[in-house]
Amino acid sequence: MDRVLQPNRFSIQYRGAARGRDYEAWREGVCRGFCRLDVGPARDDCIDCGNDFASLHSLALATPNGSSARFARTRDLMQDGCDDFVLISASRGRIRVTQKSRAIELSKGQMCLTEMNVEGAAELTPEGSFITTRIPRRALLQIAPRAETQLARPLANEAGLRSLIDRYFALCNDVAAELDAPGQQAAAQHLVDLIGLLLGGGAGQEDVLRRRGYSAARLEVMKAQVIDSLHRGGLTIDRIAQGCGISARQAQRLFAHSGQTFSEFVLDQRLSLARRLLTAASNRHRRISDIAYQSGFSDLSYFNRSFKRRFGATPSDVQAGAGVGAP
Repeated sequence: MDRVLQPNRFSIQYRGAARGRDYEAWREGVCRGFCRLDVGPARDDCIDCGNDFASLHSLALATPNGSSARFARTRDLMQDGCDDFVLISASRGRIRVTQKSRAIELSKGQMCLTEMNVEGAAELTPEGSFITTRIPRRALLQIAPRAETQLARPLANEAGLRSLIDRYFALCNDVAAELDAPGQQAAAQHLVDLIGLLLGGGAGQEDVLRRRGYSAARLEVMKAQVIDSLHRGGLTIDRIAQGCGISARQAQRLFAHSGQTFSEFVLDQRLSLARRLLTAASNRHRRISDIAYQSGFSDLSYFNRSFKRRFGATPSDVQAGAGVGAP
């Protein structure tokens, strides 16, 4: 059993027989303690399961991976009184989820809502895997009062919204350890808002949820996509918008409402990347032009002017200053 701890996030894995001291420590300390679930093998007597967990304000995000694990909410465990909702999203292949005696079959991209106050299970097998978001019952019912009518069945076929939820989940999972308390609370609210939209918000709330959750999540996903693509010289708002399933005009409007246009955000991120590269000890002797091109600048003169305007020093000065006192 291997475990790596971080603030608000940890990863753990177990591969082996479903018995013995390591298995019991994994089962009791993490699975029953953190997940509030019992875990056994999905096949034979062996478990093959890694799991990434992130705590995001009041939410618990889990990303299981492997080929054999059955996560079960048992009658004994229900004595803890937890009645949270759990959104399960099939991320690969086909998965089987049960609630009481009801079986739900999900294929990649499909989702279902379950609850922790009834017996249920989800299986990780070679045929499919999934991700889960555990949400306090009250938090979801406040924005989606009809959530309980949507339990234990595949949710509405809104592919675009389901895709956005999965992408925002991945983003939240990646940055959970870096966010301060207000940032965690805001990200958690955005994710709950998106789930509320999927379930159908209460009367008069859909506009609020779209502004507060949908728009904010779209913007953050686009920003993350920009940051991953900074090295590309042909980075355009059309490409980013297309990747998020919206028009370039909608994307431009979302950036503008944040106080920074798309072009300003891209330039800001490229300059920040260039500065990080220039101050890295391993890049002390690299050519400035190489770093500029790696940061997505095709015009070296423009890069030099923009860099000095932003940081008050030339790229050469910053690179030289980073090497002062270095061995």
